[in-house]
Amino acid sequence: MPHRLLLPRGGGLLLPPLRRRSPASSPPLRSVAPHALHRNFFFSRIRAFSGNHGMAAVSPEQQQRRSVEVSETVELTEKEERIFRRLLDVVRHFDLGTQLRVAGGWVRDKLLGKDSADIDIALDNMTGRNFCEKVNEYSELIGEEQKGIGVIQCNPDQSKHLETARMLIFDIWIDFVNLRSEKYAENSRIPTMEIGTAKEDAYRRDLTINSLFFNINNKSVEDLTGRGIDDLKKGLIVTPLPAKATFLDDPLRVLRAIRFAARFDFTLAEDLKEAASDEKVKSELGSKISRERIGHEIDLMMLDKRPVKAMCYIRDLGLFYVVFAFPDKSDPPVFDKCDWHCVSYIEAAWNLAYLTGCSVFSGGSDPKLQDEQRRLCLYSALFIPLRNIFYLDKKSKEVPVTSYIIRDSLKLKGSDAETVVNIHAASEKFAELVLLSESDVDMGTLKEKLEDEYLEIPTDLVKRVFAGLLLREIKDFWRVALLISILSYPEAENVGDILSQQDELHRRKEKYIRAERSITDLDLDGVWKLKPLLDGKTIMGVMQVKGGPLIGKWQQRLVKWQLAHPRGTADECIEWMKQSQSKRQKVESSA
Repeated sequence: MPHRLLLPRGGGLLLPPLRRRSPASSPPLRSVAPHALHRNFFFSRIRAFSGNHGMAAVSPEQQQRRSVEVSETVELTEKEERIFRRLLDVVRHFDLGTQLRVAGGWVRDKLLGKDSADIDIALDNMTGRNFCEKVNEYSELIGEEQKGIGVIQCNPDQSKHLETARMLIFDIWIDFVNLRSEKYAENSRIPTMEIGTAKEDAYRRDLTINSLFFNINNKSVEDLTGRGIDDLKKGLIVTPLPAKATFLDDPLRVLRAIRFAARFDFTLAEDLKEAASDEKVKSELGSKISRERIGHEIDLMMLDKRPVKAMCYIRDLGLFYVVFAFPDKSDPPVFDKCDWHCVSYIEAAWNLAYLTGCSVFSGGSDPKLQDEQRRLCLYSALFIPLRNIFYLDKKSKEVPVTSYIIRDSLKLKGSDAETVVNIHAASEKFAELVLLSESDVDMGTLKEKLEDEYLEIPTDLVKRVFAGLLLREIKDFWRVALLISILSYPEAENVGDILSQQDELHRRKEKYIRAERSITDLDLDGVWKLKPLLDGKTIMGVMQVKGGPLIGKWQQRLVKWQLAHPRGTADECIEWMKQSQSKRQKVESSA
């Protein structure tokens, strides 16, 4: 019978995980069905993260009452049955004598009643590359196309101790690796890798809940540490061997432990937290693990159900400045408790997004865009306190510290850094727009800024032109920038006040909704797709010039004119330009 237990309330809003992003070097994984984020789903959450800033210890009495529904058996899909039959056919045909085991996360997820596309096969008597070659040899014998074999080399210096082979089997990427046993030379921290037993391999895994095997040969679940299933039922994140030794073997395991604790709303064991906070472990994480691997783990946290809880763990375990490494010098210097401010802002953004019904992530019918909006919203919120801090790069160019962290500390895409920096810049302009919308501020100054001697904008359309230009800059991320603006302005003396005072959070929610509605009422959503009524050639003909920077300036004026005249036609636009041309000639002749 399955074991059932209610997880304690808390740990952030329960959101659907976004699709897992595999490292750039890996072949694509099977896509997971997209989840649109919408109001109804938000209201099915566990509860908001507000007020739960720290990592409260769970008492033994509370822990005993915890229980997670865990199945006794693994239910295979039709595709999985087909894949495993093929692998067993290979073993039998060549008389390999190999015990085939699915390892780690796939077994864990299956026992939790979840589907998983990550099938990792552990082999007890040969390498993954050799087995993949046998699979191809068998495919050729039965008249099927051979598949390419990808090999990820071991790299002990980066704590990547095993060579992994990967190939497509029935359109699913499967990883193959041999069971491992490690032996250390007397004066070396780098182990010598040998093919080991399943039990030896299980104890070398990062966590007990990831040390389970599904034996394909006899269709049984193997818990060779003796506590993997029990810890799964209790909702505990524990290492099979002493935590500090496990983390020093591969310091990235610290972040993996945090990610799984946040994903499943499980509890980190006390000795694991102590080891994660150890100075030597933190030093090894910062120096031994590639920034790409660190960035990938952080991205997976952001894409998962409880990113706020993950960030709180990173902060409270003293890992924030290791993970989000800052440049050596910044202006102004990084302030005290910066990590607390950053995590408080991502928490506030998370809660505010829930309160707005998640209209922030409205990528239309494009689930990938919704994913990106949510992911980059979280990064933008996390780095709100850093938006006005800069450093000088090698060319003495002033660069936002946020850009450095995303590009260099996490090694994410350059476009991610650019978008987050643009969101921060747009949020400042949105603050001005919100002020214009909610007060009787004189439009004169803004009107003068938008106009010139050839373009006049009616006062009642100044806001539309300003907002339209802003949306054309930030495009699909305008709602994200608006949310970041509402969080940032007016600036709270203590961001914790936004989290602890529900009235303040609701006030900001109402402000967001009013601002969003005012923009949509102006029919500006999608304005970045607005095509110019006139192309460059037509403008040159009207203005009687052959090109040059003058045309670019007129193209900018044309956009403003179209924003101020949403129903204007090409003929009306040409007439305006002719009048402007006449005016320009008069100005030049009188000069």
